[in-house]
Amino acid sequence: MRFWVSHQGGLVDADHARVSVLDHGFTVADGVFETLKVADGAAFALRRHLDRLERSAAAMGLPAPDRAQVVTAVHETVEANAPVLGALGRLRITYTAGDAPLGSDRGETGPTLVVAVSAMKPWPESAAVITVPWPRNERSPLAGVKSTSYAENVLALARAHDHGAGEALMPDTQGRLCEGTGSNVFLVLDGRLITPSLATGCLAGVTRDLVLEWSGAIEFDVPVSALEEAEEVFITSSTRDVQPVHRVDSRSLAAPGPVTTAVREDFLRRAGADVDP
Repeated sequence: MRFWVSHQGGLVDADHARVSVLDHGFTVADGVFETLKVADGAAFALRRHLDRLERSAAAMGLPAPDRAQVVTAVHETVEANAPVLGALGRLRITYTAGDAPLGSDRGETGPTLVVAVSAMKPWPESAAVITVPWPRNERSPLAGVKSTSYAENVLALARAHDHGAGEALMPDTQGRLCEGTGSNVFLVLDGRLITPSLATGCLAGVTRDLVLEWSGAIEFDVPVSALEEAEEVFITSSTRDVQPVHRVDSRSLAAPGPVTTAVREDFLRRAGADVDP
C-alpha cells in the first residue's frame, strides 16, 4: 500500500508513512477527517465530502484545506493502490492542525494532510443495533463536525459489539434520537420515512443527504423510544450505503422492509450511474 502524506511530499510506502508525535491531531485530536467509499477505482461523492471537510475545518478554526491538493492526493492514492484495493475500498482523508507544543495551544508549522486507503469487505445485508445512554451534546462546538475526536464513538461501538450488535444509536441531551457512531438513522413511522434533524447534533452524512434528496424522506425529531414503534429502521453511511436493521436492542424487525428495499435499490441505481452526485 502507498499513502499520501503532505510533510513527506506525497505518496510513500505505508511502512514508511510518518506523522510527528507532536502533531496536534495525535496529541489532542485537533483535526477533521472524511471517509469515502472507493468502488471500481473511483472515490464516490468526492465533491460532497470535500465540501464537508472544508465546513468541518472552518468550524474547528483550521485553515481551509487546499482543495486541489486534496483532490490530487485522493486520485494519486487510489491509482497507486488500485491493484490491491479490488472492487471495494475505504479511503480516509485526515487533516490536522499540524505540529504544536504539548498542550492545547496550536503551533505554527501548518496543517498535516494524510490520505490512506484499505481494501474493504461489503457490510452484512442487515445490522443489529443497540441504543446507548450516552448523549450527543447538540450544543457542543463539535456538534455536526467530523472531528478526529472519536473516543465516544469507540466506546459506544465497543458496547454494541459486546451486545452482539454492529452499531450503537445515541440520543441527544433532550432524549431525541440522534445518530449512530458512524452512521445516520432512518425510521418508517406511520408510513412516513424520517430521519433526525441536524438540530440533534447529528452529522450531516453524505449518504443521509443523498437519501433525503432522492427518497422524499423528511427531517423529523422523535424520542429514542420511537424505535420501539418503527415499522422499519435502516442506517446509512458512506461505506454502508443503505443498510437495513433487523434488530434494535431486543426488538426484531423485518429487514429489509418495503420502504427500505425501495430506498436502497434507488440509491444503488443512482450511485452506480453517477460517481460524484
